[in-house]
Amino acid sequence: MQSEGGTAMQSDPHDVIVVGGSYAGLSAALALARARKRVLVIDAGQRRNRFVRTAHNLLGQDGRAPEAIVRGARAEVAAYPTATFIDGVAVSAAPDGTGFTVTLEDGSAHPAARLILATGVEDELPDLPGLRDGWGRWVFHCPYCHGYEVAGRRLGVLAFGATATPLAKLIPEWGPTTFLTNGAVGLTSSERDALEGRGVVVEETGVSAIIGDDGGMDGVRLDDGRVIGLDALFTTVPTRLAGSLVDQLGCAVDETTLGPTVRVDAVGQTSVPGVYAAGDAAQFDKSLAGAVASGRLAGTMAHHSLL
Repeated sequence: MQSEGGTAMQSDPHDVIVVGGSYAGLSAALALARARKRVLVIDAGQRRNRFVRTAHNLLGQDGRAPEAIVRGARAEVAAYPTATFIDGVAVSAAPDGTGFTVTLEDGSAHPAARLILATGVEDELPDLPGLRDGWGRWVFHCPYCHGYEVAGRRLGVLAFGATATPLAKLIPEWGPTTFLTNGAVGLTSSERDALEGRGVVVEETGVSAIIGDDGGMDGVRLDDGRVIGLDALFTTVPTRLAGSLVDQLGCAVDETTLGPTVRVDAVGQTSVPGVYAAGDAAQFDKSLAGAVASGRLAGTMAHHSLL
């Protein structure tokens, strides 16, 4: 927001600003709007699951397109007169008196008494040919979200680190499985026995490419030139916290096997008083249902803190 002279202007104060307009952020905003608090949602539109065609494991929304779920949820929140939205990117956040000020890319500044970070995470995809093209289409990270749709077909687990071994033990629940260790894991004899007991075929040659087109996945090409036919692939990749607001505010972060998460207490508050976090950024077990639940908790607890 700019004045006629080009100077950045500051909006009227809100009770709470929610940075992130996806599942956790909208859930938090709904709780606050129903408490008649002035809540601003800043939405950059970069949902983590934007690459998938349908979302699953969320009661009442199973099998719907992610954009349709978010569009409907946003309309529900927007129906409340104390809720407002800005489509934009928050580039900075800092304490300001008794509250905080969030500044957007356009230079506009937005103050609030409380702040909820629902900024999510970004998947750090290795530079493997075909991985990005297949991500969310036939390469998945969560069998509970996407396993049912490929059940009974030729499934693979591609290792980029040690977290792939437990995943390889799990995937046979949905279909015949090949574990591509890819030089990233070394199996102990007990792990190999457990996998073979589950019917998993272990392939230790490195993977040079994932093969697929608009018709679907064909398989993977190995470093020795062989092609293993597969219809879907599961893998785990590291994540990073999206944006820089967590660092700017000085929120404590915990390192996990899958990447950093914002440290929150039992009510969703970070190590910085007045700053709450919800969704994938604050949870080890990342899911739509979990994001909605943590958003609702952060929203209600931020409201309680205002009393």
